[in-house]
Amino acid sequence: MASLTVLQAGPVVYVSLDRPLVRNAFNEELITELTTWAEAVPSDGARVAVLSGEGKTFCAGADLMWMSKMLGYSHEDNLRDAEALARMFRALNDLPLPLIGRVHGAALGGGAGLAAVCDIVVAADDAVFGFTEAKLGIIPAVISPFAIAKVGESAARELFLTGARFSAKRARRIGLVHATAAENDLDAVIDAYVRELLTSAPGAIAGAKALIAEVSGRKPADVATITARAIAQRRVSAEGQEGMRAFLEKRRPGWHAD
Repeated sequence: MASLTVLQAGPVVYVSLDRPLVRNAFNEELITELTTWAEAVPSDGARVAVLSGEGKTFCAGADLMWMSKMLGYSHEDNLRDAEALARMFRALNDLPLPLIGRVHGAALGGGAGLAAVCDIVVAADDAVFGFTEAKLGIIPAVISPFAIAKVGESAARELFLTGARFSAKRARRIGLVHATAAENDLDAVIDAYVRELLTSAPGAIAGAKALIAEVSGRKPADVATITARAIAQRRVSAEGQEGMRAFLEKRRPGWHAD
């Protein structure tokens, strides 16, 4: 039985964790399916992806049955398992198209990691977040690069060490969430983001995402050549030429969705 539902409506692909009876918790199958989908993009023609969870919870972290298997794993078994999970998060983080997270209920452990790899996160007002691994005697290791990039080292020190749950309001304040709304209004907020994203050039979005990853945390002088080359390449690209001509001619560029 599939653990993931993927539905496409024009340029928007809706990806939903589909294990509601276990609060969409991770197991080997879900990790494999998410990785396979993410590594295939953008061959499906999508320009925006929306990630959500079926049932009452976005994602509660690790599945209990999966965790019970880990008790008997060797170090090598655990290493293979962790590397597969890390591959999934990297694939989602490196998507060349924008990934919007639709969070309701709770995003705990790896679920909070999913929020961290989304470019835009829209959360229900009453959603709960938590990097809860320390409560189980483990650590949020494979999600740490993405989580720290979002919330910063100071918040990570508090939240990773305490494992405390925190509100959507706090998540927005520290940068893990970008917008909050009543759960019934989440889709309207997401639709507004989708419309805005579809007015931006898909190649420029992919380039901007790659640029953020390359220059983040580095000194301006160290990336001056990289950034100059990046803008020069975009100016002579087909999208860049079309975008600048459309602006000067006071018309919409060809990629602009009505």
